[in-house]
Amino acid sequence: MSSSKQNSIVADMSLAPEGHLKIDWVRQHMPVLNRIREQFEAEQPFKGLKVSITLHLEAKTAYLAKVVKAGGAEVTITGSNPLSTQDDVCAALVEDGITVFAKYNPSPEEFKALNIKALESKPDLIIDDGGDFATLLHSERPDLMENIRGGAEETTTGIIRLKALQKQGVLKFPMVAVNDAYCKYLFDNRYGTGQSAWDGIIRTTNLIVAGKTVVVVGYGWCGKGVAMRAKGLGAKVVVTEVDAIKAVEAHMDGFEVMPILEAAKVGDFFVTVTGNRYVIRGEHYDVMKDGAIMCNAGHFDVEVNKPELSERSVSQRTVRKNIEEYQLRDGRKLYLLAEGRLVNLGAADGHPAEIMDTTFALQALSLKYVNDNYKSIGVKVENVPYELDEQVARYKLQSLGINIDSLTPAQVDYLDSWNLND
Repeated sequence: MSSSKQNSIVADMSLAPEGHLKIDWVRQHMPVLNRIREQFEAEQPFKGLKVSITLHLEAKTAYLAKVVKAGGAEVTITGSNPLSTQDDVCAALVEDGITVFAKYNPSPEEFKALNIKALESKPDLIIDDGGDFATLLHSERPDLMENIRGGAEETTTGIIRLKALQKQGVLKFPMVAVNDAYCKYLFDNRYGTGQSAWDGIIRTTNLIVAGKTVVVVGYGWCGKGVAMRAKGLGAKVVVTEVDAIKAVEAHMDGFEVMPILEAAKVGDFFVTVTGNRYVIRGEHYDVMKDGAIMCNAGHFDVEVNKPELSERSVSQRTVRKNIEEYQLRDGRKLYLLAEGRLVNLGAADGHPAEIMDTTFALQALSLKYVNDNYKSIGVKVENVPYELDEQVARYKLQSLGINIDSLTPAQVDYLDSWNLND
C-alpha cells in the first residue's frame, strides 16, 4: 500500500474513478498550468520538500496539487470549507500519490482535526486559504512550523489576517499575497465569482433572475462581478457599501446605491461579498420581503447573521438541498443558501476552470518564488512580483492564440526621459 493511501483520511476510495474524470476534464482546460507543470517537471524546484495545501478541494485544486507534486514535492492537502470538498476528487488524489485529509461536510471538530493533520507533516511550504493554516500555526500549533520557509495566500480574508499578524509583530514566515496580484483580483474575483456565484444560486433555487431585484452587499472586485452578471441576467441591481469611493463607482456603473436597511425592503436576492461579519442581521430580517433569498460569496460563513435569523424564527427546515427555510413569527419566510457559506462552492463547482488556470498558475509560481527567495524576503506579507503576474498573463494570451504589441526602443527611451525634446 502506498504511503498516501496508508496515511490519508477520505470518505470513500471507491469514488476515485469519478474523481479522475473530473481532474482530467479541468486539466484539458488549464493550459497555463499545464505549461508550468512542464517547467516544474524539468526543473524540480520542490525536490525533497514537503508542501501542505488547504484550498477548496475540488478538481481544479486537485490539479494544482498534482502540478506541485510534479515539481518534486511531497504534497499533503486538506479542504478549506466543509461543503466544497468533493469526496471523489479526494479519492483520486490519494491514488495519484498525494496525502489527503478531507471529507465532505465533516463536523466542525473533525474539520479542524483534518486541517491539523495536514500540518503534522511539518511542511517546508504552505498554500493557505483564508489564513486557516497560518492561524492554526500561530495560535495553537507553533510546534508544526519549525520547517516552514514561507507560503502563498489565496484570499482577501487571509491577507487581512496575515497583515494583522505582521502588524502585531508575531508573523513567523513570509507569505505571498496571491489574491492581490492583478490577474487574481481582476479576473478571478470579478469574472470567476461573478459567474460561479450565480451558477450556485441558479442551480440551487431553479428560479429566474430576470425581473428580480438583486442586492449586492459590498462592491469590491467580487461584488463588481456579482453585480455585472446579475445585470446581464436581467435583474435590477442595488449595491450597498461603506466605502464612499466604491459607492460612487457603483453609481457610475449604473447601479442604484442605498443603505442596506433600505435595500433590505426591496431585495429578492441578497449576495454578500464583504469579508466582514454580520452585514445582514436582525434589523434587516425585520423588513425583508416574504420569500427573500440570501447567500454569501465571501470566505467565511459570518456575513449573514445566522444566530439572529434563528432567534427570529418559529420554524426551520431544509426545503431543497442547500436551501434552508426560516419562518418568522409574522409568517414571512426567508431562505438561506449553502448555510451561509460560499455559495459558489457550497452549492456549485466554484470558478470556471479557465479562471482558476490563471489563479493557480500564480499560486504555483508564487510558491516557487517564496522558496527561492525566503531568506531575502524576510518575515512579511509579500506582493506577487509584477514579472510573475505578467508572465501568467502572457502564457494565457499565448494559449488563446492572441498576440499583442511591444514598445519600440524609441518608445522605451521616450517613457524613460524627462526631456520631451530628447
